Amino acid sequence: MAETLRLAFVGCGAIARRHLDGIHAFGDRVHVTAAIDPDLAKAQRIAGETGAAVFGSLTEALAAGGFEAVDIMVPHDLHEALAIEALRAGQHVLLEKPMAPTLEACQRILAAARAAGTVFMVAENAQYWPEIVKAADLIAAGAIGNIITARAAFTHRLDETFFGDARPWRFERARTGGGITIDGGSHWIRPLRMWLGEIDAVVAVTGHPLRQMEGESLVRSVLRFASGQIATFDALMHDGPMAPEPWWRVTGTRGELLIEGGHTGGLQLYDTASPAGRRVAEPQGYAKSFGPEIDDFASAVLHGTPLRAAPEQSLGELRTAFAIYRSAASGRWEKVWA
Repeated sequence: MAETLRLAFVGCGAIARRHLDGIHAFGDRVHVTAAIDPDLAKAQRIAGETGAAVFGSLTEALAAGGFEAVDIMVPHDLHEALAIEALRAGQHVLLEKPMAPTLEACQRILAAARAAGTVFMVAENAQYWPEIVKAADLIAAGAIGNIITARAAFTHRLDETFFGDARPWRFERARTGGGITIDGGSHWIRPLRMWLGEIDAVVAVTGHPLRQMEGESLVRSVLRFASGQIATFDALMHDGPMAPEPWWRVTGTRGELLIEGGHTGGLQLYDTASPAGRRVAEPQGYAKSFGPEIDDFASAVLHGTPLRAAPEQSLGELRTAFAIYRSAASGRWEKVWA
């Protein structure tokens, strides 16, 4: 049985840096052997660190061979074509979230994955975010009693890392499928689903303070879960100064959990023993989620271990985003799984 996975990077932009750092953090069992990007300068930067062969297209790279799996990190509107091409070529596929910008495209990708019989995983790194995983463990252990409510707040100043191109593709609704909810918001919605279960319906309003973005850059929403519990999901991105704010707060009958804002926030527990709060997880944050994410994918490919979250799980964030968009248009509660 192989002990190393030869992986092709399909798309060598900003998120590829995070994936590569995650690979380095988890030892040497994943080798990036191909760097694929129509912007060859981006592919060459990855190749300079990894020794990967450089290609301008997935078709060209598949013809050359030298890898068993692909890591697709491209604009949302390209996900379907590239994922299906790789699956039909017998590749294992790690695909950045969202799976695709429409549910119909998602179903076509899932059908191709079933036909291929290879490993298919949607990369929602919040599933592996250390503070989020620790919070899930504490909730399961009863540290805050029964959950009463929760809040997720995705508040972030415009980030040049992901919006630094002359015309960032994330500004175009046709490329993303919407705005910040379908894109970065999924990282905040997945933890709520991990902690509280499935979302049943939403009511929401949206706005456009970031004028250069065609999709929404402001969301205020209430989420009703199948359990009957209520949580809120707020999102805001603009290019002015912003005060710090907790990114998650979970309130229970015996205490609260709070994950501090910023990409390296720690986890605080407030309970009767520590009413002023105590840190129960040191700050690790967003960047530390990519190593275990890619390790999970590699384990599934190399050893057949089950993924922590099946690709269908990612449809929950996508359907929630679409329900938010429908509610903003209708002014009513909208079902997520209708």
